Amino acid sequence: MIRIFSFLAGLFFAAALAWSLVLGTIGLSHDGLPHTVEKAFHEHPHAPAGGFSFDGGFGKFDNAQLQRGFQVYSEVCSNCHALRQVAYRDLAAIGYNEAEIKAIAAKAQIPVYDPKTGEVKSHKGLAADHFPPVVYAGQGNPPDLSLVAKARHGGSDYIYSLLTGYTNQPAELLKKFPEAKTPDGLHYNPYFANLNIAMPPPLTSDGQVTYSDGTKATVDQMAQDVAAFLMWTAEPKLDKRKQTGWTVLGFLLFATVLGYMSYRNIWAEKKGH
Repeated sequence: MIRIFSFLAGLFFAAALAWSLVLGTIGLSHDGLPHTVEKAFHEHPHAPAGGFSFDGGFGKFDNAQLQRGFQVYSEVCSNCHALRQVAYRDLAAIGYNEAEIKAIAAKAQIPVYDPKTGEVKSHKGLAADHFPPVVYAGQGNPPDLSLVAKARHGGSDYIYSLLTGYTNQPAELLKKFPEAKTPDGLHYNPYFANLNIAMPPPLTSDGQVTYSDGTKATVDQMAQDVAAFLMWTAEPKLDKRKQTGWTVLGFLLFATVLGYMSYRNIWAEKKGH
């Protein structure tokens, strides 16, 4: 009897797994766009010329760039996208002092739910508060950007490529697949998963943001800066992890050499007999 129940339970879970696989496969055909079209015209994300300062084992975040990226997020991206996993006091890690953090937080209204009355009230932001949710009036549900650099293949390269990748549909695409014409309300971007994205180009012209440090705010520069900032929100301990990693590797190398020398010293006489 136990074997029968075990067999039935296994059969049930196998069927459930097969069904979820079928649903997942169906779900991959976004907006009915053929997979052959996506595969042929989808571009792989790439880093900007020169890469990012934090690339590689010895790379580090550039606080000046992160602050510029935060400015781009605040003035452009925050209209639709939240950073709910980031607290205002976390900005100290990228060079903001206590007074600046308090001033930044004070610009926000933080919603607070009162369990006694069921009402949602708000108070002026404090350094300890997290960035508040964004009330988006348009269609769709723009994702929270706190961890987007980890949630997307390519990380900061993907964000940079996406922001600078808006273009008109290639004539070759429309010639081969007339049915793949970008629907009204969507925008063609070869770096997006299914080529058509609901978000309009957020960075539309040079000078859209006036950097406080005097850096020229070209579209390319703004895309680099906000991509770097979102990499920091997703991996705020990246620099420390790299430092720890090299320290551990150094210790392991030293321990290996010490162990080998001990082995030679202890067993040298034994091998001679």
